[in-house]
Amino acid sequence: MNFELKALDLKAAAGFNTDAVVVLLPSHFKPGRDVISQLVTKARANADLDDSVGKLLSIWHAEGVKAPRLILVSTGEGSARSVRTATTAAVAALKSVNPKSMAVCMPDGSQHRLHAVVQSVSDASYVFTTTKPSAKASLLKRVTVGLPTAEKVKALKVAFVTATALAQGVALAKEWGNRPANHATPSMLARAAQSLAKKSRIKCQVLGPKEVEKLGMGSFAAVAQGSSEPLRFIVLQYAGAAKTVAPTVLVGKGITFDTGGISLKPGPGMDEMKFDMCGAASVLGTFEALAALQPAINVVGLIPTCENMPSSKALKPGDVVTSMSGQTIEVLNTDAEGRLILCDALTYAKRFKPRAVIDIATLTGACVISLGHVRSGLFSPSDDLAQALMQAGEDSMDLCWRLPLDEEYAEGLKSNFADVANVAGRDGGAVTAAKFLQRFAKDFPWAHLDIAGAAWKTGAAKGATGRPVGLLLHYLLHTKA
Repeated sequence: MNFELKALDLKAAAGFNTDAVVVLLPSHFKPGRDVISQLVTKARANADLDDSVGKLLSIWHAEGVKAPRLILVSTGEGSARSVRTATTAAVAALKSVNPKSMAVCMPDGSQHRLHAVVQSVSDASYVFTTTKPSAKASLLKRVTVGLPTAEKVKALKVAFVTATALAQGVALAKEWGNRPANHATPSMLARAAQSLAKKSRIKCQVLGPKEVEKLGMGSFAAVAQGSSEPLRFIVLQYAGAAKTVAPTVLVGKGITFDTGGISLKPGPGMDEMKFDMCGAASVLGTFEALAALQPAINVVGLIPTCENMPSSKALKPGDVVTSMSGQTIEVLNTDAEGRLILCDALTYAKRFKPRAVIDIATLTGACVISLGHVRSGLFSPSDDLAQALMQAGEDSMDLCWRLPLDEEYAEGLKSNFADVANVAGRDGGAVTAAKFLQRFAKDFPWAHLDIAGAAWKTGAAKGATGRPVGLLLHYLLHTKA
Protein backbone atom coordinates (compact mmCIF):
# COMPACT_ATOMS: atom_id res chain seq x y z
CA MET A 1 0.00 0.00 0.00
CA ASN A 2 1.29 3.43 -0.96
CA PHE A 3 0.57 6.45 1.24
CA GLU A 4 0.89 10.06 0.11
CA LEU A 5 0.45 13.30 2.03
CA LYS A 6 -1.25 16.07 0.10
CA ALA A 7 -2.76 19.51 0.57
CA LEU A 8 -6.42 18.64 0.05
CA ASP A 9 -9.11 20.85 1.54
CA LEU A 10 -12.75 19.84 1.22
CA LYS A 11 -13.28 21.85 -1.96
CA ALA A 12 -10.36 20.03 -3.62
CA ALA A 13 -11.49 16.69 -2.14
CA ALA A 14 -14.83 17.00 -3.94
CA GLY A 15 -13.01 16.97 -7.28
CA PHE A 16 -10.31 14.45 -6.32
CA ASN A 17 -10.02 11.38 -8.54
CA THR A 18 -10.23 8.38 -6.19
CA ASP A 19 -12.57 5.50 -5.38
CA ALA A 20 -13.65 6.88 -2.00
CA VAL A 21 -13.31 10.02 0.09
CA VAL A 22 -13.41 9.80 3.89
CA VAL A 23 -13.88 13.05 5.79
CA LEU A 24 -13.02 13.09 9.51
CA LEU A 25 -15.27 15.52 11.36
CA PRO A 26 -14.52 16.71 14.90
CA SER A 27 -17.39 18.19 16.87
CA HIS A 28 -15.86 21.66 16.49
CA PHE A 29 -15.78 21.43 12.68
CA LYS A 30 -16.83 24.70 11.03
CA PRO A 31 -18.42 24.08 7.59
CA GLY A 32 -17.29 26.18 4.65
CA ARG A 33 -19.14 26.87 1.40
CA ASP A 34 -17.88 23.84 -0.49
CA VAL A 35 -20.20 21.00 -1.51
CA ILE A 36 -18.94 18.56 1.14
CA SER A 37 -19.39 21.13 3.91
CA GLN A 38 -22.95 21.69 2.71
CA LEU A 39 -23.60 17.96 2.93
CA VAL A 40 -22.21 17.93 6.48
CA THR A 41 -24.48 20.82 7.46
CA LYS A 42 -27.59 19.09 6.05
CA ALA A 43 -26.66 15.75 7.64
CA ARG A 44 -26.23 17.35 11.05
CA ALA A 45 -29.43 19.40 10.72
CA ASN A 46 -31.42 16.27 9.87
CA ALA A 47 -29.81 14.23 12.68
CA ASP A 48 -28.24 11.85 10.15
CA LEU A 49 -24.81 12.54 11.63
CA ASP A 50 -24.10 13.30 15.26
CA ASP A 51 -20.85 13.77 17.17
CA SER A 52 -20.58 10.22 18.52
CA VAL A 53 -17.12 8.82 17.78
CA GLY A 54 -17.33 6.50 14.78
CA LYS A 55 -20.80 7.62 13.74
CA LEU A 56 -20.76 7.71 9.96
CA LEU A 57 -22.87 8.57 6.94
CA SER A 58 -22.09 6.87 3.64
CA ILE A 59 -23.24 8.66 0.47
CA TRP A 60 -23.12 7.04 -2.95
CA HIS A 61 -22.50 9.35 -5.92
CA ALA A 62 -23.05 12.54 -3.95
CA GLU A 63 -23.86 15.42 -6.25
CA GLY A 64 -20.76 17.52 -6.88
CA VAL A 65 -18.35 14.87 -5.57
CA LYS A 66 -16.22 13.05 -8.14
CA ALA A 67 -15.50 9.98 -6.02
CA PRO A 68 -18.32 7.42 -6.22
CA ARG A 69 -18.34 7.02 -2.44
CA LEU A 70 -18.18 9.66 0.25
CA ILE A 71 -18.07 8.80 3.93
CA LEU A 72 -18.57 11.44 6.60
CA VAL A 73 -17.43 10.19 10.01
CA SER A 74 -17.43 11.87 13.41
CA THR A 75 -14.32 11.97 15.59
CA GLY A 76 -15.94 13.52 18.69
CA GLU A 77 -13.51 15.82 20.44
CA GLY A 78 -10.88 14.85 17.85
CA SER A 79 -8.30 13.08 20.04
CA ALA A 80 -5.88 10.67 18.37
CA ARG A 81 -7.71 7.75 19.95
CA SER A 82 -11.06 9.01 18.62
CA VAL A 83 -9.55 9.58 15.18
CA ARG A 84 -8.29 5.99 15.16
CA THR A 85 -11.74 4.64 16.08
CA ALA A 86 -13.46 6.77 13.44
CA THR A 87 -11.00 5.95 10.67
CA THR A 88 -11.22 2.25 11.43
CA ALA A 89 -15.03 2.41 11.19
CA ALA A 90 -14.89 4.23 7.85
CA VAL A 91 -12.42 1.80 6.27
CA ALA A 92 -14.47 -1.15 7.55
CA ALA A 93 -17.58 0.34 5.89
CA LEU A 94 -15.72 0.39 2.56
CA LYS A 95 -14.31 -3.12 2.72
CA SER A 96 -17.29 -4.74 1.01
CA VAL A 97 -16.73 -2.64 -2.14
CA ASN A 98 -12.94 -3.19 -2.26
CA PRO A 99 -11.74 0.28 -3.23
CA LYS A 100 -8.29 0.38 -4.80
CA SER A 101 -7.72 3.97 -3.70
CA MET A 102 -9.08 6.38 -1.13
CA ALA A 103 -8.49 9.81 0.33
CA VAL A 104 -8.80 10.57 4.04
CA CYS A 105 -9.32 14.26 4.73
CA MET A 106 -8.32 15.72 8.08
CA PRO A 107 -9.78 19.23 8.59
CA ASP A 108 -7.37 19.70 11.51
CA GLY A 109 -4.12 17.79 11.60
CA SER A 110 -1.60 17.04 14.32
CA GLN A 111 1.28 14.60 14.68
CA HIS A 112 -0.70 12.15 16.83
CA ARG A 113 -3.85 12.36 14.70
CA LEU A 114 -1.83 11.80 11.55
CA HIS A 115 -0.18 8.77 13.11
CA ALA A 116 -3.63 7.46 14.09
CA VAL A 117 -4.99 7.84 10.55
CA VAL A 118 -2.08 6.11 8.84
CA GLN A 119 -1.95 3.22 11.30
CA SER A 120 -5.71 2.67 11.43
CA VAL A 121 -6.05 2.69 7.61
CA SER A 122 -3.16 0.26 7.37
CA ASP A 123 -4.58 -2.00 10.07
CA ALA A 124 -8.19 -1.94 8.88
CA SER A 125 -7.32 -2.60 5.24
CA TYR A 126 -4.70 -5.29 5.92
CA VAL A 127 -5.22 -8.55 4.02
CA PHE A 128 -3.12 -11.71 4.39
CA THR A 129 -2.37 -13.14 0.95
CA THR A 130 0.64 -15.47 1.34
CA THR A 131 -1.43 -18.65 1.50
CA LYS A 132 -4.67 -17.04 0.25
CA PRO A 133 -3.87 -15.53 -3.15
CA SER A 134 -7.56 -14.93 -3.90
CA ALA A 135 -7.48 -12.18 -1.26
CA LYS A 136 -5.19 -10.07 -3.47
CA ALA A 137 -8.26 -8.78 -5.29
CA SER A 138 -9.29 -6.83 -2.19
CA LEU A 139 -5.95 -5.05 -1.63
CA LEU A 140 -6.06 -1.28 -1.16
CA LYS A 141 -3.24 0.15 -3.25
CA ARG A 142 -3.17 3.93 -2.72
CA VAL A 143 -4.15 6.12 0.23
CA THR A 144 -4.00 9.91 0.09
CA VAL A 145 -4.01 11.67 3.45
CA GLY A 146 -5.33 15.16 2.92
CA LEU A 147 -4.53 18.20 5.07
CA PRO A 148 -6.22 21.59 4.56
CA THR A 149 -3.12 23.60 3.62
CA ALA A 150 0.35 23.23 2.12
CA GLU A 151 1.74 24.71 5.34
CA LYS A 152 0.18 21.87 7.35
CA VAL A 153 1.65 19.33 4.94
CA LYS A 154 5.12 20.83 5.35
CA ALA A 155 4.82 20.94 9.15
CA LEU A 156 3.80 17.29 9.39
CA LYS A 157 6.02 15.79 6.71
CA VAL A 158 8.46 14.22 9.18
CA ALA A 159 5.60 12.81 11.28
CA PHE A 160 4.08 11.34 8.10
CA VAL A 161 7.33 9.61 7.14
CA THR A 162 7.55 8.13 10.63
CA ALA A 163 3.92 6.99 10.52
CA THR A 164 4.29 5.26 7.16
CA ALA A 165 7.54 3.57 8.23
CA LEU A 166 5.77 2.27 11.32
CA ALA A 167 2.91 1.00 9.16
CA GLN A 168 5.44 -0.91 7.04
CA GLY A 169 7.01 -2.42 10.14
CA VAL A 170 3.67 -3.46 11.62
CA ALA A 171 2.66 -5.02 8.28
CA LEU A 172 5.85 -7.10 8.20
CA ALA A 173 5.30 -8.25 11.79
CA LYS A 174 1.72 -9.24 10.89
CA GLU A 175 2.92 -11.09 7.82
CA TRP A 176 5.27 -13.34 9.76
CA GLY A 177 2.94 -13.70 12.70
CA ASN A 178 0.11 -14.85 10.43
CA ARG A 179 2.08 -17.34 8.39
CA PRO A 180 1.26 -21.00 9.09
CA ALA A 181 4.11 -22.87 10.72
CA ASN A 182 4.97 -24.71 7.50
CA HIS A 183 5.45 -21.30 5.85
CA ALA A 184 7.41 -19.82 8.78
CA THR A 185 10.02 -22.33 9.88
CA PRO A 186 13.12 -21.15 11.77
CA SER A 187 15.09 -21.29 8.51
CA MET A 188 12.46 -19.20 6.71
CA LEU A 189 12.47 -16.67 9.53
CA ALA A 190 16.26 -16.47 9.22
CA ARG A 191 15.97 -15.80 5.49
CA ALA A 192 13.50 -12.99 6.22
CA ALA A 193 16.08 -11.44 8.54
CA GLN A 194 18.78 -11.83 5.90
CA SER A 195 16.53 -9.99 3.43
CA LEU A 196 16.42 -7.05 5.85
CA ALA A 197 20.21 -6.96 5.70
CA LYS A 198 19.96 -5.85 2.08
CA LYS A 199 18.75 -2.51 3.40
CA SER A 200 21.05 0.33 4.42
CA ARG A 201 22.90 0.08 7.76
CA ILE A 202 21.58 -3.41 8.63
CA LYS A 203 23.71 -6.53 9.00
CA CYS A 204 22.55 -10.06 9.76
CA GLN A 205 24.29 -13.15 11.09
CA VAL A 206 22.54 -16.51 11.37
CA LEU A 207 23.87 -19.22 13.67
CA GLY A 208 22.86 -22.88 13.41
CA PRO A 209 22.89 -25.84 15.83
CA LYS A 210 26.67 -26.28 15.80
CA GLU A 211 27.38 -22.63 16.57
CA VAL A 212 24.72 -22.58 19.29
CA GLU A 213 26.22 -25.69 20.87
CA LYS A 214 29.69 -24.14 20.74
CA LEU A 215 28.36 -21.06 22.55
CA GLY A 216 27.03 -23.29 25.32
CA MET A 217 23.35 -22.42 24.75
CA GLY A 218 22.19 -25.69 26.25
CA SER A 219 18.80 -24.35 27.30
CA PHE A 220 17.89 -23.10 23.81
CA ALA A 221 19.22 -26.26 22.14
CA ALA A 222 17.20 -28.47 24.51
CA VAL A 223 13.91 -26.93 23.38
CA ALA A 224 14.82 -27.43 19.72
CA GLN A 225 15.94 -31.05 20.05
CA GLY A 226 12.45 -32.51 19.67
CA SER A 227 11.94 -31.09 16.17
CA SER A 228 13.30 -32.12 12.79
CA GLU A 229 13.46 -28.42 11.90
CA PRO A 230 16.91 -27.09 12.86
CA LEU A 231 17.10 -24.11 15.20
CA ARG A 232 18.42 -20.73 14.13
CA PHE A 233 19.88 -17.91 16.21
CA ILE A 234 19.47 -14.64 14.34
CA VAL A 235 21.61 -11.58 15.08
CA LEU A 236 20.49 -8.34 13.42
CA GLN A 237 22.44 -5.10 13.80
CA TYR A 238 21.31 -1.63 12.78
CA ALA A 239 24.23 0.84 12.87
CA GLY A 240 22.98 4.41 12.71
CA ALA A 241 25.44 5.92 15.19
CA ALA A 242 29.14 5.66 15.95
CA LYS A 243 30.47 2.29 17.09
CA THR A 244 31.19 3.79 20.50
CA VAL A 245 27.47 4.39 21.10
CA ALA A 246 25.97 1.57 23.16
CA PRO A 247 23.10 -0.20 21.39
CA THR A 248 19.64 -1.08 22.57
CA VAL A 249 19.15 -4.83 22.25
CA LEU A 250 15.75 -6.28 21.33
CA VAL A 251 15.29 -10.01 22.04
CA GLY A 252 12.30 -11.63 20.33
CA LYS A 253 10.92 -15.05 21.21
CA GLY A 254 10.79 -17.08 18.00
CA ILE A 255 8.92 -20.34 18.71
CA THR A 256 7.54 -20.89 15.21
CA PHE A 257 5.15 -23.53 16.51
CA ASP A 258 4.46 -24.55 20.09
CA THR A 259 2.80 -27.88 20.77
CA GLY A 260 3.88 -27.67 24.39
CA GLY A 261 6.33 -30.50 23.77
CA ILE A 262 5.89 -33.53 26.05
CA SER A 263 3.69 -31.30 28.27
CA LEU A 264 1.29 -31.31 25.32
CA LYS A 265 -1.23 -28.50 24.94
CA PRO A 266 -4.96 -29.24 24.47
CA GLY A 267 -5.97 -29.73 20.84
CA PRO A 268 -8.62 -26.99 20.49
CA GLY A 269 -7.02 -23.72 19.49
CA MET A 270 -3.56 -25.22 19.08
CA ASP A 271 -3.41 -23.82 15.54
CA GLU A 272 -2.96 -20.40 17.14
CA MET A 273 0.39 -21.50 18.47
CA LYS A 274 1.83 -20.40 15.14
CA PHE A 275 1.60 -16.96 16.77
CA ASP A 276 4.18 -17.95 19.40
CA MET A 277 6.87 -16.23 17.34
CA CYS A 278 5.18 -12.82 17.37
CA GLY A 279 7.96 -11.47 19.60
CA ALA A 280 10.44 -12.36 16.86
CA ALA A 281 8.11 -10.89 14.23
CA SER A 282 7.99 -7.61 16.17
CA VAL A 283 11.79 -7.41 16.08
CA LEU A 284 11.75 -7.92 12.29
CA GLY A 285 9.04 -5.28 11.95
CA THR A 286 11.00 -2.80 14.07
CA PHE A 287 14.09 -3.26 11.90
CA GLU A 288 11.97 -2.74 8.78
CA ALA A 289 10.90 0.64 10.19
CA LEU A 290 14.45 1.54 11.25
CA ALA A 291 15.68 0.85 7.73
CA ALA A 292 13.11 3.30 6.36
CA LEU A 293 13.83 6.04 8.92
CA GLN A 294 17.61 5.69 9.36
CA PRO A 295 17.75 7.21 12.88
CA ALA A 296 21.09 8.01 14.51
CA ILE A 297 21.03 5.14 17.01
CA ASN A 298 22.40 1.61 17.28
CA VAL A 299 20.07 -1.35 17.71
CA VAL A 300 20.71 -5.09 17.94
CA GLY A 301 18.01 -7.69 17.36
CA LEU A 302 18.42 -11.21 18.76
CA ILE A 303 15.98 -13.93 17.71
CA PRO A 304 16.33 -17.46 19.08
CA THR A 305 13.97 -19.48 16.90
CA CYS A 306 12.92 -23.13 16.86
CA GLU A 307 9.88 -25.39 17.15
CA ASN A 308 8.69 -26.99 20.40
CA MET A 309 7.62 -30.49 19.39
CA PRO A 310 6.97 -33.85 21.11
CA SER A 311 9.14 -36.72 19.89
CA SER A 312 11.45 -39.45 21.17
CA LYS A 313 14.20 -36.82 21.26
CA ALA A 314 12.17 -34.12 22.97
CA LEU A 315 12.99 -32.48 26.27
CA LYS A 316 11.24 -34.27 29.15
CA PRO A 317 9.74 -32.94 32.38
CA GLY A 318 12.40 -33.35 35.07
CA ASP A 319 15.34 -32.94 32.68
CA VAL A 320 18.09 -30.58 33.79
CA VAL A 321 19.77 -28.39 31.18
CA THR A 322 22.72 -26.00 31.38
CA SER A 323 22.21 -22.47 30.10
CA MET A 324 24.84 -20.31 28.42
CA SER A 325 25.24 -18.45 31.71
CA GLY A 326 26.28 -21.69 33.42
CA GLN A 327 23.13 -21.82 35.53
CA THR A 328 21.36 -25.18 35.50
CA ILE A 329 17.60 -25.35 34.96
CA GLU A 330 15.19 -28.09 36.01
CA VAL A 331 12.50 -28.30 33.36
CA LEU A 332 9.28 -29.05 35.23
CA ASN A 333 7.05 -28.14 32.29
CA THR A 334 8.18 -28.32 28.65
CA ASP A 335 5.39 -25.91 27.71
CA ALA A 336 7.30 -23.16 29.53
CA GLU A 337 9.83 -23.22 26.71
CA GLY A 338 9.92 -19.54 25.75
CA ARG A 339 11.91 -18.58 28.82
CA LEU A 340 14.33 -21.42 28.08
CA ILE A 341 15.31 -19.96 24.71
CA LEU A 342 15.19 -16.35 25.88
CA CYS A 343 17.54 -16.88 28.82
CA ASP A 344 20.40 -17.89 26.52
CA ALA A 345 19.70 -14.95 24.23
CA LEU A 346 19.80 -12.59 27.23
CA THR A 347 23.20 -13.97 28.21
CA TYR A 348 24.41 -13.49 24.63
CA ALA A 349 23.20 -9.87 24.71
CA LYS A 350 25.84 -9.00 27.32
CA ARG A 351 28.59 -9.03 24.68
CA PHE A 352 27.15 -5.90 23.05
CA LYS A 353 27.58 -3.85 26.25
CA PRO A 354 24.04 -2.58 25.78
CA ARG A 355 22.48 0.60 27.11
CA ALA A 356 19.30 -1.46 27.60
CA VAL A 357 17.90 -4.88 26.72
CA ILE A 358 14.19 -5.46 26.03
CA ASP A 359 12.83 -8.94 25.46
CA ILE A 360 9.48 -9.39 23.74
CA ALA A 361 7.59 -12.65 24.09
CA THR A 362 4.19 -14.31 23.94
CA LEU A 363 5.23 -15.81 27.24
CA THR A 364 2.31 -16.62 29.54
CA GLY A 365 -1.41 -17.18 29.49
CA ALA A 366 -1.32 -15.75 33.00
CA CYS A 367 -0.57 -12.31 31.54
CA VAL A 368 -3.73 -12.57 29.43
CA ILE A 369 -5.70 -13.31 32.59
CA SER A 370 -4.11 -10.29 34.28
CA LEU A 371 -4.40 -7.69 31.52
CA GLY A 372 -6.64 -9.14 28.82
CA HIS A 373 -5.95 -8.08 25.24
CA VAL A 374 -5.59 -4.32 25.73
CA ARG A 375 -2.15 -3.88 27.31
CA SER A 376 1.08 -5.85 27.17
CA GLY A 377 2.67 -6.78 30.47
CA LEU A 378 5.79 -4.78 31.32
CA PHE A 379 8.38 -5.91 33.85
CA SER A 380 11.57 -4.07 34.72
CA PRO A 381 13.68 -3.39 37.82
CA SER A 382 14.60 -0.02 36.24
CA ASP A 383 12.13 2.79 36.91
CA ASP A 384 13.63 4.93 34.15
CA LEU A 385 13.41 2.20 31.53
CA ALA A 386 9.91 1.20 32.60
CA GLN A 387 8.69 4.81 32.47
CA ALA A 388 10.20 5.34 29.01
CA LEU A 389 8.47 2.23 27.68
CA MET A 390 5.17 3.19 29.29
CA GLN A 391 5.37 6.63 27.66
CA ALA A 392 6.24 5.11 24.29
CA GLY A 393 3.18 2.89 24.61
CA GLU A 394 0.94 5.88 25.33
CA ASP A 395 2.39 7.92 22.46
CA SER A 396 1.96 5.06 19.98
CA MET A 397 -1.38 3.83 21.37
CA ASP A 398 0.38 0.46 21.78
CA LEU A 399 -0.24 0.21 25.49
CA CYS A 400 1.58 -1.68 28.25
CA TRP A 401 1.25 -1.86 32.03
CA ARG A 402 3.98 -2.38 34.61
CA LEU A 403 3.71 -5.42 36.88
CA PRO A 404 5.81 -6.19 39.98
CA LEU A 405 9.10 -8.03 40.35
CA ASP A 406 9.21 -8.50 44.14
CA GLU A 407 11.88 -11.01 45.14
CA GLU A 408 9.32 -13.09 47.03
CA TYR A 409 7.88 -14.20 43.68
CA ALA A 410 11.09 -16.12 42.97
CA GLU A 411 10.53 -18.51 45.89
CA GLY A 412 8.51 -20.89 43.72
CA LEU A 413 11.37 -21.26 41.24
CA LYS A 414 13.65 -23.01 43.74
CA SER A 415 14.72 -26.54 42.80
CA ASN A 416 16.29 -29.45 44.67
CA PHE A 417 18.09 -30.58 41.52
CA ALA A 418 19.21 -27.42 39.69
CA ASP A 419 19.98 -23.76 40.24
CA VAL A 420 16.43 -22.86 39.23
CA ALA A 421 13.21 -24.46 38.00
CA ASN A 422 11.58 -23.19 34.81
CA VAL A 423 8.13 -22.80 36.41
CA ALA A 424 6.61 -22.04 39.79
CA GLY A 425 2.95 -22.59 40.68
CA ARG A 426 -0.06 -21.19 38.81
CA ASP A 427 -0.37 -18.12 41.01
CA GLY A 428 1.30 -15.03 39.58
CA GLY A 429 2.50 -16.98 36.55
CA ALA A 430 3.40 -13.92 34.46
CA VAL A 431 5.47 -12.53 37.33
CA THR A 432 7.32 -15.76 38.10
CA ALA A 433 8.17 -16.13 34.39
CA ALA A 434 9.65 -12.62 34.47
CA LYS A 435 11.55 -13.47 37.66
CA PHE A 436 13.07 -16.44 35.86
CA LEU A 437 14.30 -14.20 33.03
CA GLN A 438 15.60 -11.59 35.47
CA ARG A 439 18.22 -14.09 36.70
CA PHE A 440 19.87 -13.84 33.27
CA ALA A 441 19.62 -10.05 32.88
CA LYS A 442 21.46 -8.67 35.88
CA ASP A 443 24.36 -7.11 33.96
CA PHE A 444 22.39 -4.43 32.10
CA PRO A 445 19.17 -2.38 32.30
CA TRP A 446 16.46 -4.84 31.28
CA ALA A 447 12.75 -4.94 30.55
CA HIS A 448 10.45 -7.79 29.62
CA LEU A 449 7.30 -7.33 27.53
CA ASP A 450 4.80 -10.19 27.81
CA ILE A 451 2.66 -9.75 24.69
CA ALA A 452 0.61 -12.93 24.98
CA GLY A 453 -2.64 -10.96 25.13
CA ALA A 454 -1.69 -8.27 22.60
CA ALA A 455 0.11 -10.11 19.78
CA TRP A 456 -2.91 -11.61 18.05
CA LYS A 457 -6.69 -11.65 17.93
CA THR A 458 -8.82 -14.75 17.97
CA GLY A 459 -12.32 -15.62 16.70
CA ALA A 460 -13.67 -13.98 13.54
CA ALA A 461 -10.90 -11.36 13.64
CA LYS A 462 -8.17 -14.01 14.05
CA GLY A 463 -4.77 -12.68 13.08
CA ALA A 464 -1.57 -11.03 14.26
CA THR A 465 -1.77 -7.41 15.42
CA GLY A 466 1.85 -6.41 14.76
CA ARG A 467 2.23 -5.27 18.35
CA PRO A 468 4.39 -4.04 19.97
CA VAL A 469 6.26 -2.60 16.94
CA GLY A 470 4.67 0.79 17.62
CA LEU A 471 5.81 0.84 21.24
CA LEU A 472 9.33 -0.33 20.38
CA LEU A 473 9.82 2.13 17.53
CA HIS A 474 8.59 5.10 19.57
CA TYR A 475 10.90 4.10 22.41
CA LEU A 476 13.91 3.76 20.09
CA LEU A 477 13.26 7.06 18.29
CA HIS A 478 13.34 8.85 21.63
CA THR A 479 16.61 7.15 22.59
CA LYS A 480 19.42 9.66 22.87
CA ALA A 481 22.70 8.46 21.38
